[in-house]
Amino acid sequence: MGRKGAKNHLKRLPAPAFWPIHRKEFKWVVRPRSGSHELNRCLPLLLVVRDILQLAKTRKEAKFLLSEGNVAVNGRVRRDDDYPVGLMDVIAFPLLDKAYRVIPAPRRGLILHSITGEEREYKLCQIVNKTCVKGGHLQLNLNDGRNILLNVADPGNPVEDIYETHGTLKLQIPTAEIADYVNLTEGVLAVITGGKNIGRWGEVVEIDEVEGTHSPTITLNGEGDDQYKTIIDYVFPIGKGMPWISMPEDEAS
Repeated sequence: MGRKGAKNHLKRLPAPAFWPIHRKEFKWVVRPRSGSHELNRCLPLLLVVRDILQLAKTRKEAKFLLSEGNVAVNGRVRRDDDYPVGLMDVIAFPLLDKAYRVIPAPRRGLILHSITGEEREYKLCQIVNKTCVKGGHLQLNLNDGRNILLNVADPGNPVEDIYETHGTLKLQIPTAEIADYVNLTEGVLAVITGGKNIGRWGEVVEIDEVEGTHSPTITLNGEGDDQYKTIIDYVFPIGKGMPWISMPEDEAS
């Protein structure tokens, strides 16, 4: 009889390469539960608390810390050690007065970047799909599994429809209210979220629409004469003129 439902276990060897774990010290590692992010594009909260920030030595200690409500993800307390945190999520530790954003980094996959001030109050989400629902209203499907419903006063003339696929929303947390929006066009700042140039960011200077079924190619200018090319699915807009989020200085190019 075949398997029913999702897997509940994960061995260390096939785990995502950017996870900060020893591959052969133990056999098993916590598997992120199904939810807002794909397995190979997220970190389970246990690894954040125990292995990256080293706030606990064992899984038992980490689970106790989480059960006390000491960790919030995107403004909401999370108590499950298998909760997945992924791209642009904000992880806060109120007792320590510290917060981190999950961002891509060259050669390291996803990392935690320390943030302060107003940066703690919002997160960025990319629009991966846009659909029309009953009543002529619009639904925006975001990269972290969120769905935002836009009420349209006149379906025949939807003036509220200013959003496009691959654009980025700046959302207040935890309310998820839209504070700002930037479309993926030439002149905006963007970060590469996959491929060999992951973590590189700069200004979008060219969008090459390829004929056929191939994805459009995006060209970004980094610092100096650095230039990067990647497919549109790996490009995440982060502002125009000035980036909405801080980036590590040594990874700006």
